[in-house]
Amino acid sequence: MRILDNIISDRGSKYAVSGGPCRNEDEAKDFIKTLCRKKKFAKATHNTWGLLAGDTPVKNDDGESGAGMVILRMLEREGLRDHIVVVTRWYGGKHLGGDRFRHVRDAVQLYLDTLRSG
Repeated sequence: MRILDNIISDRGSKYAVSGGPCRNEDEAKDFIKTLCRKKKFAKATHNTWGLLAGDTPVKNDDGESGAGMVILRMLEREGLRDHIVVVTRWYGGKHLGGDRFRHVRDAVQLYLDTLRSG
């Protein structure tokens, strides 16, 4: 499990991104459970994720409507299969509007960049 914490901050909201090998929805749920064993992540407002595995992409918005699809599109463009990517947000008290999607994209891109660089 790779975790990049405190990567984006905007109007009080803070973001992290994490990921690791994952082959199906059951493993994705286990990944989220493991991530949430860290108290900080268990207290997050949203743990949104996407996974390309098997024939059907799997995602969970965790209340951050549309964010899972943003993650899936980026994984498809990258061709990254059997690897879950989770974007975590701690809500800071102010609505971010469409900026939240930009933050999800930026978080996933940062994660993908770290995968490429080793």
